[in-house]
Parts: sequence; C-alpha cells; structure tokens
Amino acid sequence: MLTEANQAQKGQAVDSAMWNLEASDPRRGLCVFSCGILSLGCGSGDSSLAAIDNVVTSFTYFLLVGISSSQELQVLQGLLLLVIYLRALTGNLITIALIVTDTRLHAPMYFFISNLSLLDLGSISVIVPKSIVNSLTGHRTISLQECAAQIFFYILFATVEFALLVVISYDRYIAICHPLHYGLVVTPRMCIQAAGGSWACGLFYSAIHTGSMFRLPFTKTNLIHQYFCDMPQILRLSSPDVQFSEFVIIAASAGLVVVCVVFVLMSYINIFSTVLKICSAEARSKALSTCVPQPAILLLFVISGSVAVLGPMAMEGSLKNLLTAMFYTMVPPFTNPILYSLRNREINATLRRMFNRHIEFPIKDFLS
Repeated sequence: MLTEANQAQKGQAVDSAMWNLEASDPRRGLCVFSCGILSLGCGSGDSSLAAIDNVVTSFTYFLLVGISSSQELQVLQGLLLLVIYLRALTGNLITIALIVTDTRLHAPMYFFISNLSLLDLGSISVIVPKSIVNSLTGHRTISLQECAAQIFFYILFATVEFALLVVISYDRYIAICHPLHYGLVVTPRMCIQAAGGSWACGLFYSAIHTGSMFRLPFTKTNLIHQYFCDMPQILRLSSPDVQFSEFVIIAASAGLVVVCVVFVLMSYINIFSTVLKICSAEARSKALSTCVPQPAILLLFVISGSVAVLGPMAMEGSLKNLLTAMFYTMVPPFTNPILYSLRNREINATLRRMFNRHIEFPIKDFLS
C-alpha cells in the first residue's frame, strides 16, 4: 500500500511538472513524454524539478520567425510577396494558355515549356500563399504536417523542372544538329514518356527526402528563421542521424546533377556551334530564339539551387535572409515567362496576336 501511494504521488508530481512545462512555454505546442513513459522510477523524490529533468519534448508545429516582429513590416512583407506572386501567376498562366490555344505552338518544345510553366505555378504556390496569409494576419505558426507537405511538393516540382530542362536540351540538340531525324526521334509518345519519367523521378526523390527528414521527432527547437519551411532550416533542427542520412542523399544526388549539367552543356555547345555555321542570318536568329531561353533558365535554376543548398545558414531573421530565400523560391517562377516571351519568337508573336484581338490601342508598338 505504501509503495502504491508513493508511485501515485510521484505520478502526480510528473504530471504537474509536464503541465507546468507546457504552460511556461506555450509557443512549443508540444507532445510531451517522459523518459521511460512516466516510469516513475527514473527520478528520485517527489520534486517537480526531478520530473522536468526526465522530460523530452517533441514539437508538433514550428514558429516562423520573419525579419521583424513589427506588424507594419509584416504587412509590408505580405504585400510584396502578393505582388510578386500575382505577377508570376499571371505570366505562367498566360504562357500555358497561349500554348494550349494556339495550334502553331503544338510542338514538342512548347509541350515541355507548358509543363515548365505548370511546375513554376506549383513551386511558388506551395510556399507563397500561406506566407502571404501569415504576414497579413500575424499568424506565424505552421504545423508539422503542413511543413512536410511544403517540402515534399517543393522538392517534387524542382526535381521535375530540372529533369525537363535536361529533356529540352536533348530536344533542341536533335532539332538543330539532326533536323532530318527530329520527326523520328522526338515523337508525341516520346514526349509523354519523358514527361512521365520526369514526374516519376521527382516523386521518388521527393519521397526519399521528405521521409528521411521527418522520420524522427524534432526535439531541439521549433524556431525557423524563415517565412516558410526552408529545407536547410529543417535540417538544422533535425537529429544527427537525420542530418547524416540527408548528407548522403544530397551527395549522391549532387553527382547525378553534375552528370546532367555536363550533358546539357555539351548539348548546347554542339547546338551553338551548329547555329553559327548557318549562312542565313534569319534562320540563325530563329534558331537562337528557340535555344537561348532554355540555358538561361537552367543557369538561373542551378544558381538558385546552389544558393539554397550552399548558402550560409541563417541563425536569426534578417532582411538578407528574406531576400536570399525570395531569390531561390520566387525569382525563377517570376522570370521564366519573361524569358519565354522576350526571346522566343513564336510565343512572342502569339502573345501579340492575342493582345491585338482583345485590346484596341496599338499594343504592337508597345511591345516592340
């Protein structure tokens, strides 16, 4: 009887200590569990301090720390994100609409470009809308499930986009260097298979990354010095086992990325050397207009990815941290439609025809 009473008294002390721990730090939003699952034998005495020493915390949501706690600056940040998001949304939707509605653009290259625009829509929509709502409402938390979903879909869209850029380089290589074989090699079936394979690779790679990062609970802290669930920030909060496994995955994938980049570079070296041999200036200009946007987009993609992975780890919210994150998450979706419309003659011409049909003032002089 005495032993049972002592155990009950110790259990009450541990429960009280856990309640006090949660109440003293409500930001944590924790699942609290003790060493040995309230074994009652891992501490001595009835003091709550001994119980607290045996408590382990597992976070169920993260706290997004922005550049400032000022509500005015948060609103300004939200409005800036909103303007950029609407511009990227409009540009990519117009690109997709032009390719779908104009039969002149029903070619393999434009099929891949429409997929790139769809991926840009997805990658920016995964992160920015919730960040806008958080900034405008002052809500700064994100659940563990939402964070995992953000990382999963962002890695998915980024991986598929990189794979499609490699496919487009091969498409342009066949079209410019071996034009007589283009219709035999680049068939509609091949395009569908290439797009499907890119999506399958993206799903597999994203599932591996997300599963590795979220397989163990987060016990260090729940503060993320970013306006979204940034992958380097999540790795900073992860356990050493997760960090090691992620290092292995990233190192293996980096080797594959290098091989793909070398393949793309060799393709475009052959493409540009062939284009420079074309005697007709008009034909040379037309060939360049279909080839220049893709390496520019790939270069921007690689630079933004390098900034995300190799950039310095932010230990506190700052304007530099915000701008760096905006560069690799929002600049590619924002600039890709501009590259398509300005450097691609067919898309540019289709855009002009569309504006001339629906707008009365001379848009042709405005765009030229």
